[in-house]
Amino acid sequence: MREATVTPSGDRIRWVELPGAEPARLYLHGLGASSPVYFAAAAAHPLLAGRRSLLLDLLGFGISDRPTDFGYTLEAHADAVAAAVRAAGPDRVEVVGHSMGGAVAIVLAHRHPALVSRLLLVDANLDAIALGRRRVGSSGIASYTETEFLGGGLAEAAERVGPFWWSTMRLAGPVALYRSALHLARGSEPVMRELLLRLDLPRTFLHPAADGPPQGVDALRAAGVRVVAVPDCGHNVMLDNPEGFASAAAEALNPD
Repeated sequence: MREATVTPSGDRIRWVELPGAEPARLYLHGLGASSPVYFAAAAAHPLLAGRRSLLLDLLGFGISDRPTDFGYTLEAHADAVAAAVRAAGPDRVEVVGHSMGGAVAIVLAHRHPALVSRLLLVDANLDAIALGRRRVGSSGIASYTETEFLGGGLAEAAERVGPFWWSTMRLAGPVALYRSALHLARGSEPVMRELLLRLDLPRTFLHPAADGPPQGVDALRAAGVRVVAVPDCGHNVMLDNPEGFASAAAEALNPD
């Protein structure tokens, strides 16, 4: 395990690092998740192994610190990740981001373009989300006020998300979980989709084939974003279909 101080208050981001060749790959998890849990098998898959890989937990989640005085906007997450990457030492990284991690990856590439050489987005959030208390995920959490969520909403969320997601969500700081969900639902400024369309680097968007093409697929492709359907999976593409994910990811990350 490695760590780096990423805020003036001394808060630390931590990651599990797999040795290998440069350019390094940075893996970013979704809301309430943890990169070592969600990405370890993928990073070690024969089609993807051999690269230096940083399986990083965003501030507030997993093995990273859980400050309560951090904003947890997508921009703040991206800046904290950038500080960790610079401390880790690679000149540039290929970023693999799942769900909220994909949204952070887009903002990271926009705000710190010199750090990011390639994006692989795994069913990532591209748009703001309408709030709904009955829905599982960021919109459901963000439908509470912070006081409501800390006072009882977290327990309700634990019942709704099920034991698998809760196994990593319970590691998150409650403030981090709430604020991250709120700002994910609100989106970045400009919104992630708009930033993605503007980026000048190789970009691939993986999505579950069962869901059909993502919204705005024609505009994504027109802007040079490769959109790839992965069969036999739901939102957690890399866990539901490890072989399908590894094959699609290797094609995106090893184009030669």
